[in-house]
Amino acid sequence: MQTATCLVYVTTPDADMARTIATWIVEEGLATCANILPGMESVYKWQGVVERATEVVLILKCRADGFDALSARVRALHSYDLPCIIALPIMAGLPDYLAWLAAESSGGGN
Repeated sequence: MQTATCLVYVTTPDADMARTIATWIVEEGLATCANILPGMESVYKWQGVVERATEVVLILKCRADGFDALSARVRALHSYDLPCIIALPIMAGLPDYLAWLAAESSGGGN
């Protein structure tokens, strides 16, 4: 049976923070892989005011049962008061790739 995996979507204020979070998360085994996508523009409402910001997207690939540990660690490393940390299930994929993702990230037990 295939272990459930997910993509975790995180926004960061800049590439340095995205790299820092990605490095810690992968080194600690909470995610197998991280993708950093610079140059994203966000429009959002914060405390009743519409804001605009240039942000960097960080996509982390991990086991679904490790999300809580990964999320807590990202939050501890993040500079935002309320960071965007959202898990999206991976419904299907290349079986060998999904097995690699599951094997190389912890289920949160580390």
